[in-house]
Amino acid sequence: MEKSEKKRIVIKVGTNVLTNKDNRLVRPIIHQIVKQIAELYEQDILSVLISSGSVISGKEVVGSCNIKDKATRRQVFSSVGQPRMMRQYYETFHDYGMKCAQVLATKRDFNPGVWRENMINCYEGLLSEGIIPIANEDDATSVSHSMFTDNDELASLVAELIGADMLIILTDTHGLYNGHPDDDGTKIIREVKADERLDHYIRESGKGEAEGRGGMGSKLKIAQGAAAKDITTYIANGKRERVILDIVEGKRVGTKFTS
Repeated sequence: MEKSEKKRIVIKVGTNVLTNKDNRLVRPIIHQIVKQIAELYEQDILSVLISSGSVISGKEVVGSCNIKDKATRRQVFSSVGQPRMMRQYYETFHDYGMKCAQVLATKRDFNPGVWRENMINCYEGLLSEGIIPIANEDDATSVSHSMFTDNDELASLVAELIGADMLIILTDTHGLYNGHPDDDGTKIIREVKADERLDHYIRESGKGEAEGRGGMGSKLKIAQGAAAKDITTYIANGKRERVILDIVEGKRVGTKFTS
């Protein structure tokens, strides 16, 4: 299918963005993300959303679980949580007169061949119809070798797949700091090159996702990898008002990764 010439952005929303300190979903945040995507659409900018939160969503429904195996427990929570998350997104996009679709994948779907071609056709078809794809890992079927490292990796693979102009990774920090965020004098590093060494920053500034798998070290690796492929990438605070729109408008928000 022929690719649209409209600008494309992949937005990844982490678990810590979508939850509060009690590990419960914060629905106003979902509304805020969708509102910004709707505004981008009015500017002829197409978005793909990679959303965490299905495990937390399922956990809210299931409550305590007797399954001892961690991987199986995650599959159960995710399987219950996915339709609940999608209903929330569906209803919120509907409020803005928009449609959304769920696209589940495993890592093998991005390998060269018929699976990859099917993925491309799916995304191109949805985007051509103005439907917002919401991507997530197929936790119910992905195991070991077919699992993504985390949703940051999935986001970067989707960005490459659709030829995105920009990748925005939203987390609960304002970007990459040059020290511990709580220390006096610590500043956000505003721009990073794809080949820049960042090892000495990771230990001090990184925090892992509450119920996710992607810490700051993973985000930096993914961001630099995407930037090396000429996909301008940002790590920014997803709870900041208008964060996506401000990034697209070129304001100094978060940490920017360039080739």
